[in-house]
Amino acid sequence: MNRAVLTGATGGIGRAIAMRLAPQCESLLLVGRDAARLAQLRREIGSAGGKCRVVAADLTAAGGREAVARAAAEAPGGIDLLINNAGAGEFAWLADQDDAALERMVRLNALAPMQLTRRLLPLLLAQPAARIVNVGSIFGHLGYPGYAAYCATKFALRGFSEALRRELADGPVQVTWFAPRATRTAMNRDAVGALNAELGIAMDDPAAVAEAFLDHLRRPTRERLLGMPEGLFARLNQIVPGLVDRALRRQLPVIRRHARGEPPQPSSQGALP
Repeated sequence: MNRAVLTGATGGIGRAIAMRLAPQCESLLLVGRDAARLAQLRREIGSAGGKCRVVAADLTAAGGREAVARAAAEAPGGIDLLINNAGAGEFAWLADQDDAALERMVRLNALAPMQLTRRLLPLLLAQPAARIVNVGSIFGHLGYPGYAAYCATKFALRGFSEALRRELADGPVQVTWFAPRATRTAMNRDAVGALNAELGIAMDDPAAVAEAFLDHLRRPTRERLLGMPEGLFARLNQIVPGLVDRALRRQLPVIRRHARGEPPQPSSQGALP
């Protein structure tokens, strides 16, 4: 598979994937909202000996999705890989968020990938073999305080991935789910880094996530979860959610303090057991 569409290409994880994927692609279409950043990324890929095309588009708008579909249809031989990577998040208590922030996350993280996938599906089904990879999050398996809305969107995207995989099981298109843990990107503001440092939770570099993503392309599985103990807790959450409830309840004062910008308390909680 070497004719790909990658959304969210100028973000931390998306950019790292684009740089590593370009040399392996016959054609690569990069999608993002910022035309200047896309142009810079295209120059960097060209300087490294790769090639790509770019489309500046807002995927939450019908016109943006149509622009991507037109560009994808122009690729010689069509496309055989769709990577739904675009997304947005906010570390905040639900009571502190406004309706616009909630709607923005739902539209970009959950609805737009469904709509774009539906629009590009005829191109993928025309291939002898094709892939859809939905880039989610460990928080698509594990509800975490301070990320109620974000978790909801990633749970939705994971459910979409599972159902679509089964819907397309007798055809040429395979659907997989790739779930990073906390990553050092602009989406994760300073409070996230401070929280993870206090709790002893690791954060991955985007380059490491991109390498794991390419390995996922080479050795596909239905779901790929990155990191320990995060991957373990995601699985435990499905089997014994009460255990995870109790562990996160002990951390709750620390999480709340960082999410809401409250002053430090005299004592702190330990990391997940």
